[in-house]
Amino acid sequence: MERIEVGEIFTISDENDQEQEVEVLGTVNIEGTEYAAVGFVEDLQKETEEDIDIFFLKVDHEGDLSFIENDEEFEKVSNAFDEMMNEED
Repeated sequence: MERIEVGEIFTISDENDQEQEVEVLGTVNIEGTEYAAVGFVEDLQKETEEDIDIFFLKVDHEGDLSFIENDEEFEKVSNAFDEMMNEED
């Protein structure tokens, strides 16, 4: 199984097929599925945290990233990351 490392940079295509570079900010494993929290590289270079859109991608067993299609799954991942961030404070 491929591991996704924090700090890795990937190029993904958004819904308009525009390529965007994203940096992995954190990973979490929920029920055997790995998810990555990512932010756009250009946002991350702007220093201020409130400007950063963080979104979550699912990591498949080949280490490829895909969008989370299901709201329930998104909620679960979002909550897991919130808990993780709170523990670090």
